[in-house]
Formats: sequence, C-alpha cells, structure tokens
Amino acid sequence: QVQLVESGGGLVQPGGSLRLSCAFSGNIFKFNVLGWYRQAPGKEREYVARISYSGITHYVDSVQGRFTLSRDNAKNMMYLQMNNLKPEDTAHYYCNRNPPFDTWGQGTLVTVSS
Repeated sequence: QVQLVESGGGLVQPGGSLRLSCAFSGNIFKFNVLGWYRQAPGKEREYVARISYSGITHYVDSVQGRFTLSRDNAKNMMYLQMNNLKPEDTAHYYCNRNPPFDTWGQGTLVTVSS
C-alpha cells in the first residue's frame, strides 16, 4: 500500500553537503504533506522538515538555513539538499507523510565525521 525508498546518504566531513532522495509510491495522495525524519544513535526518531504539494516548507530550527526541501510530483520524488553538515546531523534519515504513516522505509545513513 505504501512504499518509501530513501537514498543518497554517505560519509561526509563537517561542512560538506549531501542530497537525499525519496521515491514514494503513487498511491500516496499528491496533496499530502510530505516530510523528512531522522534518528540519531541512541535517540528517538524526530521530525526534521515538511513540504506541501505546492512547495511550502517548514524546517526545525536546527536545520533552518542549511537544509532545503523540494519535490517533483510528476516523478513521485522528494529531495533534501543538506549543506554545511554538522556532526550532530549524523542519523538515519527517513521520508514519510506528515503526519507519518505507520510504515517506514529502510532509511539512508548520513554520517558526518572527520
């Protein structure tokens, strides 16, 4: 019913950049608000950012100005451009609806370290 595939994670140095991608199934209504979430080692999963069908975005304060959300509704894709990465950004990143469905994808690991 719902399938989410995240990709683009990797190992980067502090100050580096990564672009994450999320492919979502076509049965997710186009007018749904979509979001990114992350779970750092030993911590609970937290909300990071969201984007509406028309492109209106919201970010938590810790990533404001560094992360940029975008979506391509025709391709069922959502992206997260991450700039000036910090060690505290290290986490598994997940995409989902906002508010999220109970089903989660595999996530993609972002590691920020020297």
